[in-house]
Amino acid sequence: MQPAPVRRRTYSFELNFPPMKTFSATPRDITKRWYVVDAEDMVLGRLASEVAKILRGKHKPIFTPHMDTGDGVIVINAAKVRVTGRKPEQKQYFRHTGYMGHEMFTPFSTMIAKHPERVIEKAVYGMLPKTALGRQILRRKLRVYPGAEHPHSAQQPTPLTFNK
Repeated sequence: MQPAPVRRRTYSFELNFPPMKTFSATPRDITKRWYVVDAEDMVLGRLASEVAKILRGKHKPIFTPHMDTGDGVIVINAAKVRVTGRKPEQKQYFRHTGYMGHEMFTPFSTMIAKHPERVIEKAVYGMLPKTALGRQILRRKLRVYPGAEHPHSAQQPTPLTFNK
């Protein structure tokens, strides 16, 4: 005895639509823009996640994970960024000298006073992929300045606002 043939039910929606193709961006599809973001009175993590999204290109419909589809971002007024809760007293930045037992911890209050641009850079870089694309390409597209002035008027940056 032979087994009965398996009959597959066909649905009407299978017959009406052609198969879809996944779009993959090529270098000629990508257009780069620059945006300027004012960080005054913005929460650090919320600002960093939005900036990372723009650097990566996830705000565009042509986003492709292995291509650099993102735009450049200039962040001004980095010294006026704020954090919530008890982070001003408790948050610490870690670095290691390379010698055993030589880890260095810098408090947030010291870092924002001495190097306010590094606070935003570290927050954004922590949200980017840890791949060659994230380390080499995406890091070049972020510029952070502690004051309201920036030297990138030639890029004609568009002002960008987020919800605070």
